[in-house]
Amino acid sequence: MLTDVSRAGTVARLHPAAAGLIDACCVIAFVAIGRASHHDGDSLGGVASTAWPFLAGLAAGLAVTRAWRRPAAIVPAGLGAWLGTVAVGMALRVVAGQGTAPAFIGVALAFLGLFLLGWRALAAGHARWRAARGRR
Repeated sequence: MLTDVSRAGTVARLHPAAAGLIDACCVIAFVAIGRASHHDGDSLGGVASTAWPFLAGLAAGLAVTRAWRRPAAIVPAGLGAWLGTVAVGMALRVVAGQGTAPAFIGVALAFLGLFLLGWRALAAGHARWRAARGRR
């Protein structure tokens, strides 16, 4: 993994497609765990019908923040991915007639924040560690 040192600190450099795939996997994990915990089944169609609003929100958040420039950065890419996924995803769920209970919004914010920001924080920590190790 390459690193990019800026005034904001060390940020892991990652191909935008790889970062997008990691983000999409985080969203799919959220959907799959949620469906399993509510005994909604794990059929591909069921997962897809639940995931599409959040995946569309993810794409919107990444596009608005131009995440392809620094896809592993917590700000703006991670923040845009997180808030776009939840805000746009919930809005699309309303339009599609799916539920958006306040508790569900809170769970979505917590889970997706932990995962979409978390992998970026881990990548940045790893990049800092590698950079420090290389200076020895």
